[in-house]
Amino acid sequence: MTGKLFVIGTGPGNPDQMTPEAADAVSQATEFYGYGPYLDRLNLRSDQRRQASDNREELDRAAAALHAAATGATVCVVSGGDPGVFAMAAAVCEAIDSGPEEWRAVDLVVLPGITAMLAVAARIGAPLGHDFCAISLSDNLKPWNIIENRLSMAAQAGFVIALYNPISKARPWQLGKAFELLRLALPATTPVIFGRAAGRPDERITIQPLAEADAATADMATCVIIGSPETKVIARDGKPDLVYTPRFIAGENR
Repeated sequence: MTGKLFVIGTGPGNPDQMTPEAADAVSQATEFYGYGPYLDRLNLRSDQRRQASDNREELDRAAAALHAAATGATVCVVSGGDPGVFAMAAAVCEAIDSGPEEWRAVDLVVLPGITAMLAVAARIGAPLGHDFCAISLSDNLKPWNIIENRLSMAAQAGFVIALYNPISKARPWQLGKAFELLRLALPATTPVIFGRAAGRPDERITIQPLAEADAATADMATCVIIGSPETKVIARDGKPDLVYTPRFIAGENR
């Protein structure tokens, strides 16, 4: 007997930013697995059970959810943002790849959501209006030298860069080091957007030029977006600045 496993994202935290598709999956599921604060965003019924775990237990959480689904339950694995962006969809796939054969028979449904960089970008204008990339600054799952190389190459290639997992108590120095590297490749005036808790009551959005960007502005609830050399800031009287990256970049067509 095989059940069903939904992998959903709650969006950045504003209930209005969770998709109707994800909400429908929540209504169908009876077993829920996720990081406690993400599960807290759901209004579960008395017949729906939650299994909260620490944020660093992704693979164990995925295995437990797959085991429940393989025995016939309708299960929901819950991420923040989009489950496929530095979140649980990859952990579930990894568990299936290395797990028992019966997990491959589970009816797996991954549902897209609104990830942090999209929420932050929408609050500030359109900084992702041209080519961009997303990089996690966490070196828990990859060496720091790889992160450094990717940051340098992305800046040299002219990408807008969205930084996830920028800083934490266990990783206090990585964001400052990232700014040091990016200052070698980007203009001092390049806008840096610190988007904390976008769309939630405690939202805080600030813009700083790269030359003055202060890593202490960020925490783990912050997504940091570094503009490209083309990214512009529009000052508006009595209104917040707009930041956008033009759709056209002058250059030679080949």
